[in-house]
Amino acid sequence: MTRKRPWLAAVLALVYPGFGHAYLRQWLRALLWFAFALVTAMVFIPPETFQAVEGAGFSAYYEQLQALPFEVTLPILVVQLCNVIDAYWSALRNNRASATTTTDGEGEVRCPHCRRNVDEDLDFCHWCTNPIDTEPAAQ
Repeated sequence: MTRKRPWLAAVLALVYPGFGHAYLRQWLRALLWFAFALVTAMVFIPPETFQAVEGAGFSAYYEQLQALPFEVTLPILVVQLCNVIDAYWSALRNNRASATTTTDGEGEVRCPHCRRNVDEDLDFCHWCTNPIDTEPAAQ
Protein backbone atom coordinates (compact mmCIF):
# COMPACT_ATOMS: atom_id res chain seq x y z
CA MET A 1 0.00 0.00 0.00
CA THR A 2 1.48 3.34 -0.97
CA ARG A 3 1.04 6.60 0.84
CA LYS A 4 -1.44 9.02 -0.73
CA ARG A 5 -1.88 12.75 -0.31
CA PRO A 6 -5.10 13.44 1.64
CA TRP A 7 -5.38 16.99 0.31
CA LEU A 8 -5.20 15.74 -3.28
CA ALA A 9 -7.90 13.15 -2.62
CA ALA A 10 -10.09 15.91 -1.17
CA VAL A 11 -9.50 18.25 -4.12
CA LEU A 12 -10.27 15.48 -6.61
CA ALA A 13 -13.42 14.61 -4.66
CA LEU A 14 -14.40 18.27 -4.88
CA VAL A 15 -14.11 18.13 -8.70
CA TYR A 16 -16.73 15.36 -8.76
CA PRO A 17 -17.74 12.75 -6.19
CA GLY A 18 -15.77 9.56 -6.67
CA PHE A 19 -12.62 11.05 -8.21
CA GLY A 20 -10.84 11.25 -4.86
CA HIS A 21 -11.63 7.62 -4.11
CA ALA A 22 -10.50 6.58 -7.58
CA TYR A 23 -7.16 8.29 -6.82
CA LEU A 24 -7.00 6.14 -3.68
CA ARG A 25 -7.81 3.07 -5.80
CA GLN A 26 -10.96 2.40 -3.81
CA TRP A 27 -12.96 1.50 -6.89
CA LEU A 28 -16.19 0.34 -5.29
CA ARG A 29 -16.30 3.33 -2.97
CA ALA A 30 -15.63 5.65 -5.93
CA LEU A 31 -18.44 4.09 -7.91
CA LEU A 32 -20.83 4.33 -4.97
CA TRP A 33 -20.06 8.02 -4.36
CA PHE A 34 -20.43 8.76 -8.07
CA ALA A 35 -23.78 6.96 -8.19
CA PHE A 36 -24.96 8.57 -4.95
CA ALA A 37 -24.19 12.07 -6.25
CA LEU A 38 -25.84 11.32 -9.57
CA VAL A 39 -28.99 9.94 -7.93
CA THR A 40 -29.14 12.91 -5.55
CA ALA A 41 -28.96 15.32 -8.48
CA MET A 42 -31.58 13.40 -10.44
CA VAL A 43 -33.96 13.36 -7.46
CA PHE A 44 -33.64 16.99 -6.40
CA ILE A 45 -33.05 18.89 -9.64
CA PRO A 46 -36.31 19.35 -11.57
CA PRO A 47 -36.58 17.75 -15.03
CA GLU A 48 -37.06 21.17 -16.65
CA THR A 49 -33.47 22.00 -15.80
CA PHE A 50 -32.18 18.97 -17.69
CA GLN A 51 -34.51 19.65 -20.59
CA ALA A 52 -33.02 23.14 -20.93
CA VAL A 53 -29.80 21.57 -22.26
CA GLU A 54 -31.69 19.79 -25.03
CA GLY A 55 -33.61 22.89 -26.05
CA ALA A 56 -31.29 25.85 -25.69
CA GLY A 57 -27.86 24.52 -24.70
CA PHE A 58 -25.69 25.04 -21.68
CA SER A 59 -26.37 28.76 -21.28
CA ALA A 60 -30.05 28.04 -20.56
CA TYR A 61 -29.02 25.15 -18.31
CA TYR A 62 -26.72 27.46 -16.36
CA GLU A 63 -29.55 30.00 -15.96
CA GLN A 64 -31.88 27.24 -14.74
CA LEU A 65 -29.30 26.06 -12.21
CA GLN A 66 -28.86 29.56 -10.82
CA ALA A 67 -32.62 29.84 -10.36
CA LEU A 68 -32.80 26.70 -8.18
CA PRO A 69 -33.95 27.32 -4.60
CA PHE A 70 -31.66 26.62 -1.65
CA GLU A 71 -33.77 23.60 -0.59
CA VAL A 72 -32.82 21.89 -3.86
CA THR A 73 -29.11 22.67 -3.75
CA LEU A 74 -28.61 21.87 -0.04
CA PRO A 75 -28.81 18.04 -0.38
CA ILE A 76 -26.42 18.13 -3.32
CA LEU A 77 -23.94 20.25 -1.36
CA VAL A 78 -24.22 17.95 1.67
CA VAL A 79 -23.43 14.89 -0.47
CA GLN A 80 -20.48 16.75 -1.99
CA LEU A 81 -19.14 17.78 1.43
CA CYS A 82 -19.51 14.26 2.84
CA ASN A 83 -17.69 12.88 -0.18
CA VAL A 84 -14.77 15.30 0.26
CA ILE A 85 -14.48 14.47 3.97
CA ASP A 86 -14.67 10.74 3.29
CA ALA A 87 -11.96 10.93 0.63
CA TYR A 88 -9.70 12.88 3.00
CA TRP A 89 -10.25 10.44 5.87
CA SER A 90 -9.81 7.45 3.57
CA ALA A 91 -6.43 8.79 2.48
CA LEU A 92 -5.42 9.30 6.12
CA ARG A 93 -6.55 5.74 6.96
CA ASN A 94 -4.62 4.46 3.97
CA ASN A 95 -1.48 6.23 5.14
CA ARG A 96 -1.85 4.90 8.68
CA ALA A 97 -2.34 1.38 7.35
CA SER A 98 0.69 1.63 5.08
CA ALA A 99 2.92 2.34 8.06
CA THR A 100 5.14 -0.47 9.27
CA THR A 101 3.85 -3.25 11.47
CA THR A 102 3.15 -2.08 14.97
CA THR A 103 3.19 -3.82 18.29
CA ASP A 104 0.58 -3.15 20.89
CA GLY A 105 1.33 -2.51 24.55
CA GLU A 106 1.66 -6.22 25.29
CA GLY A 107 4.31 -6.79 22.61
CA GLU A 108 2.00 -8.55 20.14
CA VAL A 109 2.43 -7.80 16.44
CA ARG A 110 -0.53 -6.13 14.70
CA CYS A 111 -1.25 -6.06 10.97
CA PRO A 112 -0.93 -2.51 9.58
CA HIS A 113 -3.89 -3.13 7.26
CA CYS A 114 -6.60 -4.68 9.44
CA ARG A 115 -5.04 -3.94 12.87
CA ARG A 116 -5.58 -7.53 14.14
CA ASN A 117 -3.02 -9.53 16.07
CA VAL A 118 -0.88 -11.78 13.89
CA ASP A 119 1.77 -14.41 14.47
CA GLU A 120 5.30 -13.00 14.54
CA ASP A 121 6.60 -15.88 12.40
CA LEU A 122 4.37 -15.11 9.41
CA ASP A 123 5.25 -12.57 6.75
CA PHE A 124 1.58 -12.07 5.87
CA CYS A 125 -1.60 -11.46 7.85
CA HIS A 126 -3.71 -14.58 8.11
CA TRP A 127 -6.81 -12.38 8.57
CA CYS A 128 -6.60 -10.11 5.52
CA THR A 129 -3.76 -11.87 3.59
CA ASN A 130 -1.80 -8.63 3.13
CA PRO A 131 1.99 -8.83 3.40
CA ILE A 132 3.52 -7.66 6.66
CA ASP A 133 6.74 -5.69 6.68
CA THR A 134 8.41 -6.61 9.97
CA GLU A 135 11.43 -4.39 9.30
CA PRO A 136 11.15 -0.87 10.74
CA ALA A 137 10.87 1.83 8.09
CA ALA A 138 13.83 4.12 7.57
CA GLN A 139 12.90 7.71 8.40
